[in-house]
Amino acid sequence: MCLLFPTGRIRLLIFLGFYITTITVPAILMLGYWFLLQLLGILLDAGGAVAFWAHIGGFLAGVALFGLFLRPRRRRQR
Repeated sequence: MCLLFPTGRIRLLIFLGFYITTITVPAILMLGYWFLLQLLGILLDAGGAVAFWAHIGGFLAGVALFGLFLRPRRRRQR
């Protein structure tokens, strides 16, 4: 997402007791938060953390292979 839409924004629903609101954050901030949650899952999990490693591996593979999956027309524009 951060490679295709670097200025993307994500709207989050926030629950504060009985008060519910929304905030908008940059996609890169949410992606960093997600990545941190995956790392914490690995560090804090006493038993196999295979799912956390799989999410991180999929993310890194997606970033590494991003250029290969672009359509030829879009590749020329970059």
